[in-house]
Amino acid sequence: MSSASAAASGVVRSLVPARMDRMPWSSFHWRVILGLGAAWILDGLEIQIVNTAGTVLTDKGTLHLSSAEVGLLASVYLLGEVVGALVFSRLADVVGRKKIFLATLITYLLASGISGLAFSFWFMAIFRFIAGTGIGGEYTAINSAIDELIPSHYRGRTDIAVNGTYWAGAMIGAVASIFLLNPSIFPINLGWRIGFFLGPIIGIGVLYLRYILPESPRWLMTHGREDEAEATVDKIEEELRRQGIKLDPVPDSKALEVKARGTISYIEIAKVLLGQYPSRSFLGFSMMVTQAFLYNAIFFTSGLVLSKFYHVPPDRLGIYFFPFAVGNLAGPLILGPLFDTLGRRIMIASTYCGSAILLGISGWLFNIGVLDATTQTIAWCVIFFFASAGASSAYLTVSEIFPLELRAQAIAFFFAISQLAGGVAAPFVFGALIGNASSRGPLTVGYYLGAGLMFIGGLIAWFFGVNAERKSLEDIAAPLSAVVRPTSEAGPAPAS
Repeated sequence: MSSASAAASGVVRSLVPARMDRMPWSSFHWRVILGLGAAWILDGLEIQIVNTAGTVLTDKGTLHLSSAEVGLLASVYLLGEVVGALVFSRLADVVGRKKIFLATLITYLLASGISGLAFSFWFMAIFRFIAGTGIGGEYTAINSAIDELIPSHYRGRTDIAVNGTYWAGAMIGAVASIFLLNPSIFPINLGWRIGFFLGPIIGIGVLYLRYILPESPRWLMTHGREDEAEATVDKIEEELRRQGIKLDPVPDSKALEVKARGTISYIEIAKVLLGQYPSRSFLGFSMMVTQAFLYNAIFFTSGLVLSKFYHVPPDRLGIYFFPFAVGNLAGPLILGPLFDTLGRRIMIASTYCGSAILLGISGWLFNIGVLDATTQTIAWCVIFFFASAGASSAYLTVSEIFPLELRAQAIAFFFAISQLAGGVAAPFVFGALIGNASSRGPLTVGYYLGAGLMFIGGLIAWFFGVNAERKSLEDIAAPLSAVVRPTSEAGPAPAS
């Protein structure tokens, strides 16, 4: 197609994806990580505060909740994430990534702070739900933006590490809970309330970092705003040159010809997910559901396990959660680079199956009563060193194997399904299995179930996984707006 005929038909020839992928790591990419990665830190902090405060909320001097209600609060929060993911993802694909990751952060900040003023279970549940909608929207808009802004050679380790920073927030929450839940420092009905304001305080500082980040050039390119996309990349490249970084010219053979499309209908999305990419959809569903069940079931009820089975007082829970969070953070940071070198399939399968086997062993040890609070925590640290990297890779997978125009919505759909099937019910079910801790048998069965599901997820990843390491997003899945695909050393990606 000649330039004249292309212009007449509304087709533009763009080097934006190739230019973004050939960039070396720079201060710009660090800003992306700091500004967008804060979402997981806030979520980790939020959930950790609620998790440790759960035992305090059952006290007569606070909200006097039952164990089942504490688990239900977690489920309500996760249900809010599902709703937020579905609503905000649609907007992220239609109006852009930047507007949505600003709106979702503001939603979270307000609702989380108000949660700290709760006077009843229902007041708390309502604002936990709203806070969850903000975080759910964060997941979709931010995973999309990170994958579209980070060069292909660094995408795997970056996405996994950023998702893993959830545990940096959990570490902050664990340390804070040691002081906030200590009745000799704060009154029993005050400390937990202060904890709910920690996330909003940190989040206010993140707003500016997000405000100065650009819109995704890839999103602009596929929405008829090629001039803005080129100008955005020009600005990033100019910053790199001022830092003394030499950028090689991008050959015209890497150009992608696209024609802007209107809003993608839900029918079109269904045809892409189920018709064009059926095995990828099965892969994404399996990975998201199995990791969601494992994580939400165990993490949301770990405080109850430590307090009811091992008699750890509320103000001491943070001492055990801190190393648990360290193990979860270390896994993605240490294992993340291997997802770009050894490859997606081998690393996903090994982290999923490895953590499942370890969970099964620890469940047996728990059942026969040989663990104490310390050894139980050590077991969790080892298990989730691998499981954390695996869970992070689930978000990476669903965000890179589908076309750009529906990327955020694809993430949302699989996230929503996984949370409903493996997340929303899991904390409530495990809370019921714990009950009054009169028997270890029911919870042990729950551990075996979580291990079995995670192992199946690993097997599915091995047989259905996509070798996406170090490939351009456009080579993994061509945009729906693509007219002519660029040539690539990796070659065209299969349909599914």
